Amino acid sequence: MALLVIRHAESVENADKYHGFYQDPRPCIGAVAHTISRTIVGLTPHGFRQAQWLAGILPKLAGPTPRVYTSTYRRTIDTAAIALPDIPDGWPQQTTLLDEQHYGDATYMTKRELNDSYPELAEDRRLRKHLWTAPGGGESLAEGVLNRATEFAALAQAELQESSTIVAFTHQTAAVALRSLLEACTLPEILAEERKGKMPNAAILHYELRDGRFTQTRTTTPPI
Repeated sequence: MALLVIRHAESVENADKYHGFYQDPRPCIGAVAHTISRTIVGLTPHGFRQAQWLAGILPKLAGPTPRVYTSTYRRTIDTAAIALPDIPDGWPQQTTLLDEQHYGDATYMTKRELNDSYPELAEDRRLRKHLWTAPGGGESLAEGVLNRATEFAALAQAELQESSTIVAFTHQTAAVALRSLLEACTLPEILAEERKGKMPNAAILHYELRDGRFTQTRTTTPPI
């Protein structure tokens, strides 16, 4: 019984981070910025090729009747549609449990803008990133994202009683939270690894459910 956690393929946010949405000053702010990030931002041509690479290997890994979940963000939905075009009717299902960390009013802020606008949050953002709570209705990694990941891990474990494979298309921050839970590591430990190299776009984390516990078996990364 397998759980496959997949970071979405490359998006326009990933590819042009400091010359597009993360310009200083930002081209869009607040709720508008978050709406753009969730509903408009899609894949780059490179991301499309990564999703096609997934389509070449994922059907065999997932089997004939996987239960497939995506976040509510366009970039995960598009990745899943390209990677698994022939899954059974009713799938994939969207769930907010797999959503990106909500950055509230700080969505698309550069570090300089963030520190200038919210100096009281600068120390947590620099030293205790997992505890930092995004201002203006956002969430922290240690509470909001980790709580959602906990719910999804429980859902996946229950679903694996009826299906051989669960596939989850998600985001870097949600994958960090899931890794912390599934690999029994602290968030600071996972974040320390992430500072050396983030989980690549379109990478697959493989987990097996054994005796009621998830065990990581391997990671598959795209060649492109």
